[in-house]
Amino acid sequence: MFKAILIEKESEIYSAKVTEIDEASLPAGDVLVDVQYSTLNYKDGLAITGKGPVVRSFPMVPGIDFAGVVAHSDDPRYAVGDAVVLNGWGVGEQHWGGLAQKARVRGDWLIPLPKGLTARQAMAVGTAGYTAMLCVLALERYGIRADQGDVLVTGASGGVGSFAIALLARRGYRVVASTGKLNETAYLQQLGAAEVIDRATLSAPGKPLQKERWAAAVDSVGGHTLANVCASLRADGAVAACGLAQGMELPATVAPFILRGVSLLGVNSVTRPFAERQQAWQALAETFDLAMLDTLTQEVGLDAAIPAAHDLLDGRVRGRIVVDVNR
Repeated sequence: MFKAILIEKESEIYSAKVTEIDEASLPAGDVLVDVQYSTLNYKDGLAITGKGPVVRSFPMVPGIDFAGVVAHSDDPRYAVGDAVVLNGWGVGEQHWGGLAQKARVRGDWLIPLPKGLTARQAMAVGTAGYTAMLCVLALERYGIRADQGDVLVTGASGGVGSFAIALLARRGYRVVASTGKLNETAYLQQLGAAEVIDRATLSAPGKPLQKERWAAAVDSVGGHTLANVCASLRADGAVAACGLAQGMELPATVAPFILRGVSLLGVNSVTRPFAERQQAWQALAETFDLAMLDTLTQEVGLDAAIPAAHDLLDGRVRGRIVVDVNR
């Protein structure tokens, strides 16, 4: 038996609770992992509270991230005792996830825990930091350089935004942070933001083509914000888009794309090839100032993860929540 958060839906009654589960109930997979740490992401918050259609089948154990140690493996790539990490792949949505003391998954979904990272550090980074790193790498593959001008980060006080600021600053970029929490200005500057602006300047409907302001951007917001970012990029700039906190719609025109040659780079952090996941995690281990993780992170036990999910969706959380599933 092991402890887990279990989401159930019966007769339209949606519930999430910490309970004991028999290991035999775990879904099919070729690797069994003793989970050490998981996290709370925005998607996990939606799943636990039922405020978004994240969970595809019931019952479900949420948690789109986890790090732990292999307890049993039928995959030749992994042996008992190997430290591993997982992000995405429908875990916590279609397949039982990491907010539990055990998880059984496909070996294809795992990668070895990068050298230099502990399981807790990996989950302090989690999908948020991993996604931010994918965005930074996407901009660099496109050709964005630090000497080309400012890089905007929207949703700056959230998980992805916080990591994007820190990663870009460490790689030499001048970062402008957009946030609805101007009281967090000192925190964002501590991460590496050179300038902080109010998200209200971007979140309302704007002109199809606006003053050129940024060489590039990382956007986790979507909606009117992303449309205004595209309209404000310098010629041949690019935005790496990875989220939809403001909305799924994109009320934009083709003007920035055909008149300034800007590019919209979509970043999918859920189903990336093995080599790309390894590259991103290794870049995180090498680039990120691990000593800064304490600034970005708060830790809770499994029992406290459910109320923390409500706080996350209500905007009362900055940075990352790490979940120690064994306390």
